[in-house]
Amino acid sequence: MPSYTLIWLLGGAVLCLMELFLPSAFVEFMMGISALIVALLSFVGLTNLWLQVAVWLLLSTMLIVLSRRYLQPRRRQSKIQNAVLAETLTEIPAGQLGRVLYEGNSWRAQCEDEKLTLAPHQKVYVVRREGNTLIVMPEYLLR
Repeated sequence: MPSYTLIWLLGGAVLCLMELFLPSAFVEFMMGISALIVALLSFVGLTNLWLQVAVWLLLSTMLIVLSRRYLQPRRRQSKIQNAVLAETLTEIPAGQLGRVLYEGNSWRAQCEDEKLTLAPHQKVYVVRREGNTLIVMPEYLLR
């Protein structure tokens, strides 16, 4: 009968190395770490194979969930994350439509804040698009 400790060690090493060559957002790495921990438990006396597999699955799941929660970069919650600069061509009255120059073309536009009036030739950020209407915010509000 093969030594389960050696199998867990090899499996853990292979999984950790696979993460280097085939990145999977730490999934393979966490499964490899779990296999190495199970190898240590197998070495100190955990001899039941089914219990080892259950511990490996439980540890892998826990480490993957924890790595997603604590190792992933925080995402910015900004309205202008992908916003680009445009310029108003006409006045955009409060709650009304106007025109902006965006990427060399004239587009219909509306201010996101329906209480603001935007003057002509004012720099604005395009925060989103609804159909063929751009939703904009004045540059001075979003600095």
